[in-house]
Amino acid sequence: MRRLFWLAMGITIGALVVRKLSRAAEKMTPAGIGASIADGLRDLADAIGDFGADIRDAMAEREQELRAGTGLDAPLPVGDQVQLPGRGGAHASRS
Repeated sequence: MRRLFWLAMGITIGALVVRKLSRAAEKMTPAGIGASIADGLRDLADAIGDFGADIRDAMAEREQELRAGTGLDAPLPVGDQVQLPGRGGAHASRS
């Protein structure tokens, strides 16, 4: 009975080792290497896309902060509210 157990154990372990070696050998073929490279490039492209999206979001947020801080989004003055600095006094004294 013990011999039968060890024979079954050896066959099982042998089958698992052969499967692992077959998978490793398949990865070393040109098609396997190409698939690995394609997967790696796909992951890299996804990471670059995510990075670009994060950068665009941060840029939009920072632009909003700058616009709020400088008053660029304030409403424009109308009519006689417009006053250019230094213009009125210089022309008035020459005429």
